[in-house]
Amino acid sequence: MFEKFKKYRFLFEELVKRDFKKKYKRTVLGMLWSLISPLLQLMVLVLVFQNFFGRTTENYIIYVFSGTVVFLYFSDATQGGMRSLLSNASIFSKVDVPKYMFLLSRNIQALLNFGLSLIIYFVLAAVSGIHFHFYFLMLIFPIICLMVFNIGVGMILSALFVFFRDVEYLYSVFVMLLQYMSAIFYTVDSFSEKTQMMFYFNPVYAYINYFRKIVIKNEIPSFRLHVLCAFYALLMLSIGAFVYKKNNYKFLYYV
Repeated sequence: MFEKFKKYRFLFEELVKRDFKKKYKRTVLGMLWSLISPLLQLMVLVLVFQNFFGRTTENYIIYVFSGTVVFLYFSDATQGGMRSLLSNASIFSKVDVPKYMFLLSRNIQALLNFGLSLIIYFVLAAVSGIHFHFYFLMLIFPIICLMVFNIGVGMILSALFVFFRDVEYLYSVFVMLLQYMSAIFYTVDSFSEKTQMMFYFNPVYAYINYFRKIVIKNEIPSFRLHVLCAFYALLMLSIGAFVYKKNNYKFLYYV
């Protein structure tokens, strides 16, 4: 796989450039939308829910923003990854190239957008009085895990989308449901201890909670949370790779 990646490195770089330019084509603000979009969502969530949850939640704005930027990265990477195969059918149906290159390029584009959002996130954290410390370097861990997790989910979705176009509509409903189950604008403290543990069955919540423990609570997440984040990432990547390998030869017949 590494040798193939080296062989098609130029193609991969061009795909990343194309996806990045395509996202902001014919827009006035261009890349600024990567900064504005999470801020607009944050503003809406804070205005709507601050009176309900903000009074009892420490650093509520950063609490909500932590969930917003992480969930937007997940949503952008997986929804874009779902269309990666079908939107590049004109290329791999004529040229024999590794099909996962299209998914990886789309994920890199989503990661770049996430990086831009993190700039605003850290600026807002500083303005809100959050003290920066060396623990912040540990945020690299959930970001890498989430990136791997997104690639795995994208592999599954993109393969399914080739065979069943209904997946796009079903997944949009699932993403909306998952957003409400990720404790983005509310806390889980009011739930029973058993229910709080059930939230960790949601991988996105695990990554969001890791961010909050580092940035807001100024504490190192537990070893179990580290294991859980890595487990979800490796599990989804393994399933995604299996699905891709099993259906690789079928894609040409359905695009």
